[in-house]
Amino acid sequence: MSLTAENILLVGSILLFISIFVSKAGAKIGVPALLLFLGVGMLGGTDGFGIHFNNPGLTQFIGLMALSIILFSGGMDTRFSEIKPIMSEGVVLATAGVLATALITGVFIHYLSNAIGGFISLGWIESFLLASVMSSTDSASVFSILRSKSMQLKHNARPLLELESGSNDPMAYMLMIFFISLLQASEASIAMSALNVVIQLVVGFGGGILLGNLTRFIINHSKIGNEALYPVLLFALVFFIFTVTDLAHGNGYLAVYIAGLVVGNKPLLHKKNLMTFFDGFTWLWQLIMFLTLGLLVEPSQLFTIKVAGAGILIGLFMIIVARPITVFLCLIPFRKLPFKTKLYVSWIGLRGAVPIIFATYPLVAGVENAGLFFNLVFFITILSLLTQGTTVTLMAKLLKIAEPEVQSSNMFGIELPEEIKSAMSEFEVVPSVLSKGDLLMDINLPDNTLVVMIKRDHRYFVPKGNTHLQLGDKLVLISDNEAELYKAYSELGVQNYSVRKN
Repeated sequence: MSLTAENILLVGSILLFISIFVSKAGAKIGVPALLLFLGVGMLGGTDGFGIHFNNPGLTQFIGLMALSIILFSGGMDTRFSEIKPIMSEGVVLATAGVLATALITGVFIHYLSNAIGGFISLGWIESFLLASVMSSTDSASVFSILRSKSMQLKHNARPLLELESGSNDPMAYMLMIFFISLLQASEASIAMSALNVVIQLVVGFGGGILLGNLTRFIINHSKIGNEALYPVLLFALVFFIFTVTDLAHGNGYLAVYIAGLVVGNKPLLHKKNLMTFFDGFTWLWQLIMFLTLGLLVEPSQLFTIKVAGAGILIGLFMIIVARPITVFLCLIPFRKLPFKTKLYVSWIGLRGAVPIIFATYPLVAGVENAGLFFNLVFFITILSLLTQGTTVTLMAKLLKIAEPEVQSSNMFGIELPEEIKSAMSEFEVVPSVLSKGDLLMDINLPDNTLVVMIKRDHRYFVPKGNTHLQLGDKLVLISDNEAELYKAYSELGVQNYSVRKN
């Protein structure tokens, strides 16, 4: 089937529909949704339903747009207060860690390619190019898997993994471009290429801060009459950040992630609505990106002895050897991080859409063996998602770094404006709450705490001090005294509660 204007919407809607319901089923059996999206794309491709899609350039463009949205949204959702304690560790893993992974894996690929009979013998530059394409952990995979599983981890492991995956793509991208340039131009200066890497990092970081603050200023001072246009404005600004930074010879991927951090951690007009919109929009782009990548590959080429054999060896080497060595070397200065946490970070070195998208760059550039590189990267990504992606929760439990899941339900569906710095809390009345009386005034709550609504069965009402409480009543509170609120819950014997703070 050829994609035409007449059938592209039909095919696209069917694939999206299938992907959403397949991901729902996959969540029950512990299979990452993104792996299933890839599978649906492959099912619809040449070896499946016969959709002929062979356009690496278009795939690369779709990937660029998707990664811009995913990285910006990931930055918006990341609280600076969470990543501040592990900022140094994350930056080291995102830079030196990527470089070390590329070098260690590149050496292994070079010697492996010359040792396997019937496999193409790869030179040093080609080996390091292939390793660089796969050297970063994938932000889309890490964000979606950790957040979909509501993982609570000790020692700030989750923000460390999210910071690393959100900020290490630029380093991998620049290494990849560096080795492509060496392959295409023998006179290329290694010193100049290395300097270009530094310039891209500095300009990308600075551009992200500057343009992130400019984005906040535009959003906060636009005074658009139609509130529905603010997500559209922010959507346009994300691509503006990427392209302006790229034109300034900086790294656009780093810039959009840093800009997302700036926007998400400072006051912003209609912030909650914008974040809700981008959460849904991010999932849409992840779907589109993984479906497109699935359509581009030909499964019959993946499961050949040449690709599958080398892919298993390289993939297992990265998972078992290269990633752990890199993590433990990079985290040597950080002695406060426990061994088990370092081991867990070593295991969650997920590969995903980013390496596959990066693998299209050698294809577009016409690099020799680029088709083999693409198939290898695709196979190794599937291997990574199957082994590491399906064991995120299991490994946390085995290493005993998983913490009890924080109750985050929102029974009332109420959100406070960002300008209000009070904490909102919800809890259900249990027998211990009524031990001193069933009147609302009998409950010992902290000062500056107000019970604003009660849900009883399917009825909602605003309480008074003499309101009689019943078992199972659900109360929503607003408090300026968060620490005392936790203490009050402990004294009342309340265990299941949620606290949301702006």
